[in-house]
Amino acid sequence: MMQLIELFRSSGWQLTFASTAAKSEHKVDLETLGVEPVSIEMNSSAFDDFIRGLEPSMVMFDRFMIEEQFGWRVAEQCPDAVRILDTEDLHCLRRARGKALVQGRSFTKTDLLKEDDAKREIASILRCDINLVISEYEMRLLQELFAVEGRLLHYLPFLLDPVDDAVAELWPCFEDRKYFMTIGNFRHAPNMDAVEYLSEHIWPLIRRHLPKAQLHVYGSYPSSRARKLHHPEAGFYIKGRVESAQEVMLKARVCLAPLRFGAGLKGKLIEAMQYGTPSVTTSIGSEGITGGMEWPGIIANTPEKLAAAAVKLYTNQAAWEEAQKAGKCIINKRFAKKEFGPALIHQITKIQQGLEQHRLNNFTGAMLMHHTTASTKYMARWIEAKNRP
Repeated sequence: MMQLIELFRSSGWQLTFASTAAKSEHKVDLETLGVEPVSIEMNSSAFDDFIRGLEPSMVMFDRFMIEEQFGWRVAEQCPDAVRILDTEDLHCLRRARGKALVQGRSFTKTDLLKEDDAKREIASILRCDINLVISEYEMRLLQELFAVEGRLLHYLPFLLDPVDDAVAELWPCFEDRKYFMTIGNFRHAPNMDAVEYLSEHIWPLIRRHLPKAQLHVYGSYPSSRARKLHHPEAGFYIKGRVESAQEVMLKARVCLAPLRFGAGLKGKLIEAMQYGTPSVTTSIGSEGITGGMEWPGIIANTPEKLAAAAVKLYTNQAAWEEAQKAGKCIINKRFAKKEFGPALIHQITKIQQGLEQHRLNNFTGAMLMHHTTASTKYMARWIEAKNRP
């Protein structure tokens, strides 16, 4: 989101950031970035007055649930505004994979066709004029499995500055990095599952080979369930929230991310590459990142292979340094801000200029918007009336 804000502001656009979320002590000071923050409410006609008065030329929804809540209101009050959905990742994919894992079976794409979440998310995508998709795997899935037309989708990975040689030379070397680490919000189910997977199945195998090794686990909102995994005597430390991911990533020798389900791109693994930290992850963790390039570390999918990979990277300096170089190449070739940023601005502008015909060509989206307005609208009206004093 911060990368998108930077891109839009650099294009000279005026931004209003409207959110239903409660303010946090860790919130970004958007006003210093030239962005106007506004608090809005769900199921409230006050939003209609707000958006009509604002009269935006474009509205972006952060995840499909927000489009469900506010998309029909935007369509009613500002029909000429381009509606953009930032999918972040395909929630239905992450949830279907999670269900398969809980049920002890392999995920198949057919699972998605049975998911109510998929029906909701794909409907949201079809209702919007352009959808930002962060993973090439998910681009293919949307077009091949759900038959979403390519003109409604726009591939947009993370927008990153290149890692040049001068930056890489400042990274701490192999000998100066002393422990394993992982990082991620504990409220995000794939992260919590990965930490428990590490604790129960992988870390004991690593400690068998490296009895003095330490794993530092960072992340916001550690629950009591997470804190119970804190065992310093076993070298397993639940550290909680950290002010700077960069600082702890630069100190670690290897990043562990044994993700068993999820979707989108994994920020922790991208950050590991940015700071020269080789990683061990799964096929799920690496999905959509490499584009056929060499992974900056090792990909494995069983506890035994993950543990062996972790030990190898931690103890083999030559392999570690090769992995570090591979990460730098991926950042520079796969996530170039100068390439993907202007392409998005061009596509949005193109759609804006031909919006009427663009929507006429999307009859399914128009049909879904019609029926959504007829159903979601009156549910929201009922909730609003019920909530009145």
